[in-house]
Amino acid sequence: MSSQNDVPATPRVISPSPTPSDKSNSRDGYFGPVTRSASRRRRLTTPQPISEEGNEDDKAAGSDSSSDHRSRAGLTRRRMSGRSKTKGSEKLTGSKSDPLINGYLSPNGYLAMSNRLQSSWRDISRSPSPLGLIPLHRHYRNLIHRHEIPRKLLHVSIGFLTLELYRRGIQSFEITPWLISSLVPIAVIDVIRHRYEKVNKIYIRCVGALMRETEVNTYNGVIWYLLGVYLVLQFFPKDVGVMGVLLLSWCDTAASTFGRLYGRYTIRLRQGKSLAGTLAAWLTGVITAVVFWGYVIPRVGTFPDDPEGAFMFTGSLNLFPNPIRNFLGWVPQNTSGASSGIITGSLALGVMSVVSGIVAAGSELIYFFGWDDNLTIPVFSGIGLWSFLKLFGR
Repeated sequence: MSSQNDVPATPRVISPSPTPSDKSNSRDGYFGPVTRSASRRRRLTTPQPISEEGNEDDKAAGSDSSSDHRSRAGLTRRRMSGRSKTKGSEKLTGSKSDPLINGYLSPNGYLAMSNRLQSSWRDISRSPSPLGLIPLHRHYRNLIHRHEIPRKLLHVSIGFLTLELYRRGIQSFEITPWLISSLVPIAVIDVIRHRYEKVNKIYIRCVGALMRETEVNTYNGVIWYLLGVYLVLQFFPKDVGVMGVLLLSWCDTAASTFGRLYGRYTIRLRQGKSLAGTLAAWLTGVITAVVFWGYVIPRVGTFPDDPEGAFMFTGSLNLFPNPIRNFLGWVPQNTSGASSGIITGSLALGVMSVVSGIVAAGSELIYFFGWDDNLTIPVFSGIGLWSFLKLFGR
């Protein structure tokens, strides 16, 4: 008969049986009570013990569990097969361990393309990058990102500015110091923004509408533009230098515009260059030469301070290269027609225009060690026009 002062019995706690490995560590074979939360923490933090005792029942249970595991594994493989393409595409954009490059953070959590893809991307296309590194490109996808309207307007306006300066009689040697004065600070700012992320973000907010997203972690195309204009104005005669700037301003824009609109319907000449864009550059070069040599120069005329040999094309061309004529000692007696080996007037202007179109299209198409086309187009155009007029000019 129990009294009221009896101590109640200790409640029984059901806990998982200790493993044989744990038994060896116990003293006198005694184990204290273990709660469910403690056993759950032990299972999560410690590896599963290796079974030291086995019997036929365990083997049977193991076979049942293995069959269940195979069925679950098959379902898992079917699920993961649908994700294989997604994982493959994620590898192309980089991994979490890839170093982040300074710039504006893109929606996918990365700042720019990985280094191993930068060179391949330049080989594939000159079109804007679809990574969304510049905020304005995301908000104005068609106006800025796809068609690059602000960038092309700036490109084209340089040609009209060049013609206006030429009309006012400003010489090339007066413009080149201003180009160098603009090139140096722009290049310094570009170097600084690549070293400091905050400066790069401010820079992108200010001039992001004029940039391509591939220029977020590379040098801005304005640097190569100014350098190309400086070289062609500094080292070539006046008319050839002005034509080099006009071909850069108008032919490159025409090739980019029509190449993106109709390039998919024509053959590809090389990676990133289509027949449609090349034909547009050629036609624009022909029209530019007709306007400049056939209208602007005759209308404006010459200036008293023009340097000697400022104009290589004077309205006439030789049918045979000058070195061959000089080697043969051929001095034409009649210079009034093609019978003397000289063409003049509209025929000479037409030939010069066609050659200018070919030079423009070739300069836009050529790939020269990955150099920016804002540098190669004016330089190669100047070299091509100068070489042709040196051989066939008078």
